[in-house]
Amino acid sequence: MAIVRGVWRVLVGVKDLLVLVLLLVFFIALWSALGNRAQLNVPTGAALVLNLDGAIVDQAAERSPLQALSGTDIGSEREVRELIRAVDTAAKDDRIKALVLDLDTFVGAGQANLQSLGQSLQRFKKTGKPINAYATAYTDDGYYLAAAANQMWINPLGGVLLTGPGGSNLYFKNALAKLDIDVNVFRVGTYKAAVEPFTRSEASPEARAANQALADTLWQGWLADVRAARPNGDVAAFIAQLPQRLGAAGGDQAKAALDAKLIDAIGTRSEFNDAMVKLVGEGEQRSFGTYKGVSLDRYLAATRSVTPETGDAVGVVYVSGNIVDGEAPRGTAGATTISRAIARALSDNDDIKALVVRVDSGGGSVLASEEIRQALIDAKKDGLPVVASFGPVAASGGYWVATAADEIFAQPSTITGSIGVFAIIPSFDRAIGRLGIGADGIKTTPYSGEPDILRGLGPETRVVLQSGVEDVYRRFTTLVSAARKLPVAEVDRIGQGRVWAGSTAKELKLVDTMGGLDAAVAAAARRAGIKGEVRTIDIERPGSPLAQLLKTFVAPGEEQEQVARDPFAKLAAASHMRLFAALSDVRAMASGPTMQAACLECAGRGSPRALRASAEQGWLARAVLAVE
Repeated sequence: MAIVRGVWRVLVGVKDLLVLVLLLVFFIALWSALGNRAQLNVPTGAALVLNLDGAIVDQAAERSPLQALSGTDIGSEREVRELIRAVDTAAKDDRIKALVLDLDTFVGAGQANLQSLGQSLQRFKKTGKPINAYATAYTDDGYYLAAAANQMWINPLGGVLLTGPGGSNLYFKNALAKLDIDVNVFRVGTYKAAVEPFTRSEASPEARAANQALADTLWQGWLADVRAARPNGDVAAFIAQLPQRLGAAGGDQAKAALDAKLIDAIGTRSEFNDAMVKLVGEGEQRSFGTYKGVSLDRYLAATRSVTPETGDAVGVVYVSGNIVDGEAPRGTAGATTISRAIARALSDNDDIKALVVRVDSGGGSVLASEEIRQALIDAKKDGLPVVASFGPVAASGGYWVATAADEIFAQPSTITGSIGVFAIIPSFDRAIGRLGIGADGIKTTPYSGEPDILRGLGPETRVVLQSGVEDVYRRFTTLVSAARKLPVAEVDRIGQGRVWAGSTAKELKLVDTMGGLDAAVAAAARRAGIKGEVRTIDIERPGSPLAQLLKTFVAPGEEQEQVARDPFAKLAAASHMRLFAALSDVRAMASGPTMQAACLECAGRGSPRALRASAEQGWLARAVLAVE
């Protein structure tokens, strides 16, 4: 009994300690929040500083309380809607004299989100207020945004290294053969690049041609946008003559970029700070420098209305990240989370008169995709118009969800389509036989123990799997046919698992209109008969209250992410991301549901969300049926 009492006292002590720690956290956070209120004033004549450390995404992944408290994370993420709201507000704000783009630690964004943010930068520029950009190194995404600047600065040790879309993928056929592992593939359609890493040692001619066409379309769109924003700099010529230009500049990458008129000034961060002081005046010492400026977070907080808004509104539903069954935190599209959020928002708020579903997803679970689609169909039954807005990627399950919409908006660089089906199941009969291990058992039906990955799949199971693949493809094409008012035969022709750029998808009638989220919201408002300025209500899972509380420990805009800044390190980081995307494909086949609507080859092409391979989950232990 004495031991029990001792253990009980320890448990009670731990409980009391946790209560004290939580109270301490609460009061420190409260004090920090109250202390920061005095800093929310926007100084007159200041620069709005967009320190884009990390990635730009549609919906930021939810940080755990531990990550918020320790300051560690898998990578900073900034939501594009916040950036656009800040830039558009600053354009009309007399207190804001200029805009600064600090791109030193910018990881990147999906090209569709770059286009939306770039358009807001152009609107700001048309007011006559200057934009200044600074980075040690500019790669594709950073240069796209910086092209809108009146003055583009670069560090003397930096450079402009533009590569265009493309890169290598991993192919596992030979490795699997060495391991005596057989991969059983069931598919419908010609363009099945998602299964090729497991069945081939290189890309098929069909997949190579389709991927090349997509990359060429995206690159031509990128070049056209940059040329319009910065007509004096010939990017294509600079890339074509890069070795010669570097030779003429004595190997100085910054000077080569300056000579080619791709940038305007070479200088250290201190020299850039001095130039900004001349432009907007001296200010308090901040993480960005000593010039008079206001960070993005402080500006958003200072301009956010404290009075509850009323009146008719458009609800915006976010389908971002992998589409999964059940509940999921923000940054992952949990079907139950999203469908419940829609139902709750419509029952609790009569002001919502229309819905916009914002999709930035390469898909995932078929059942989850259908659950979200059904939630949107239920809203339509209640008389609400539904409009879809495609972000960087809206393919496979993401497109499945959008078939509920009355109208689909996309950017020219949106990656969409991928209407196709496959199933892939590994079997280990040769592998375990080589180890001297036998597999035997009994059956009561031809399907007992199937799919049998130890002895190989039975002929009846193969028929069932192929039938299942064909049935899912038929359902997918039928949904698209009804939604887009196209013959099933035409959907089959443009489907086949092929991925399209948004501009091409519009020609194929998979998309109705080119435009960003704001254009989709305006269209939804028109359909609902909403007049005047349109109010929006975000329909998404709220962030963790504890994580939000702990966030106040860090002064807004003062976080610094450890991101490589020199040119070649940034290129290497992009290559690492493609590798993680390929490994994530393997993990998706292992940990996902049996039936998926997933564009696995879209990984790494859209928003640069951190991709992590999971060592504890073996992909070879599971059968996967997927729609790509």
